[in-house]
Amino acid sequence: MKDITNALKLLSDPTRLRILMVLGRKELCVCQIMGVLEVSQSLISKNLHLLYTGGFLDERKDGKLVYYSLKKDMSPAQAGLMDLLTSLLKGDTMYDTDLQSLKDCEAFQKKAGRCDMKTFKEFMERKRKTTMKNKERS
Repeated sequence: MKDITNALKLLSDPTRLRILMVLGRKELCVCQIMGVLEVSQSLISKNLHLLYTGGFLDERKDGKLVYYSLKKDMSPAQAGLMDLLTSLLKGDTMYDTDLQSLKDCEAFQKKAGRCDMKTFKEFMERKRKTTMKNKERS
């Protein structure tokens, strides 16, 4: 029971849920997650650390970058919670927005030809400008 209560506490934060949901789609580095969710690097790093130590994530180093993915051998309780969350969040506005942002981020990265903090800060800035223009039109 303690495993389940600890996992539920860990999953009670919206940013951590969003991180898990995008990592359920693809392995990503900190700067990619930051670009997709549009939150600060420090907030992403803090939450990745909590999810990693909580047993939800694996990490892989590639040069200076650390890539995160969902842990392949989660406990049965964690795997069950992930299945439930994935099912419950289908059709959720924020989840759908994050998935679209992930696609946009991947396309931007392909054009830029690199993966670094500068690239994703540029992506976030362009995304903010587009959002502001769309709001002005409405």
